[in-house]
Amino acid sequence: MLTFILRRILITIPMLLIISFLVYLGLELTPGDAVSHMISPDLTNTVTEEQMAAMRESLGLDKSFIERYWSWLTHIVQGDFGHSLSGGVAISTIVLDRLPATLELSIFALVFSTIIGCVLGLLSALKRGSATDSALTVVGMLGVSIPEFFFGLVAILIFALNLGWLPVGGRLLPSYDSYWDHFPNIILPGLVLSLMMTAGVMRYARSAMLDSLSREFIRTARAKGLPQWRIILYHAFRVALTPVVVLIGFRLPTLIGGSVIIEAVFQWPGIGLEFIGAVRGSDYPLVMSIALLSVLAVLLASLIVDVLTAMIDPRVRLG
Repeated sequence: MLTFILRRILITIPMLLIISFLVYLGLELTPGDAVSHMISPDLTNTVTEEQMAAMRESLGLDKSFIERYWSWLTHIVQGDFGHSLSGGVAISTIVLDRLPATLELSIFALVFSTIIGCVLGLLSALKRGSATDSALTVVGMLGVSIPEFFFGLVAILIFALNLGWLPVGGRLLPSYDSYWDHFPNIILPGLVLSLMMTAGVMRYARSAMLDSLSREFIRTARAKGLPQWRIILYHAFRVALTPVVVLIGFRLPTLIGGSVIIEAVFQWPGIGLEFIGAVRGSDYPLVMSIALLSVLAVLLASLIVDVLTAMIDPRVRLG
């Protein structure tokens, strides 16, 4: 196990280098730069080319692509994420301020979707061929087909504007005295973010549960006279959890990255909303740092999923 983990960590290093280079290259090919976005359109005619060049030189944007990438990479290796080009704030400070909001939203969506998805998948498998199974299948197909931002806009229109049950967006307000005061703020974005994953978990759980119920060891357990609930929960569902755990493990970093749209719709002050602003402003260091953290989260999730799979299913062995 230890050898496997060390090997995966060593493989992660060149993968991070390749992905970071491709992301940096993509940013280089985008039109404009940070200086052109920092200057107001009203002041464009008053700023001379010499002033623009001086600003680019002060930010290091006058150097070649390779020089800027190498400078960024050497600073990252030393643990220095640099400063935002637009605000001058340390990127580590920005990430530490924004990351709790994104993690809060993602974990809420992950827990909700995992519990509801597994319960509905189990129910659908046990009621195979019934009207309940057909209805849940249709709901699952709609959940993975309709974009999240559409659900978000509909949820705001119905539950926030028309009914007034929940706030439109935001996270923390000066009037909140405790952490739980802002819980209503997370319900709408959390549920919308979890819809697609709930549908995916439900479909995976249903398929895995049907496969597990048809195995020989289930017939043996029934022949021994074991209670039906024990056969379903302890024997069948435990085996069916393996593909579900793989899906959930890979969805957590996807939720963090996928929360960009939801955070923009609900104005949730997380990493996703900051990422959109950084892309619009061509803030290369901030975009690169957030992208690197997202890639690292995906690779780490892959390692954790492999280890958890081996722990749940004794047939899986990691070399």
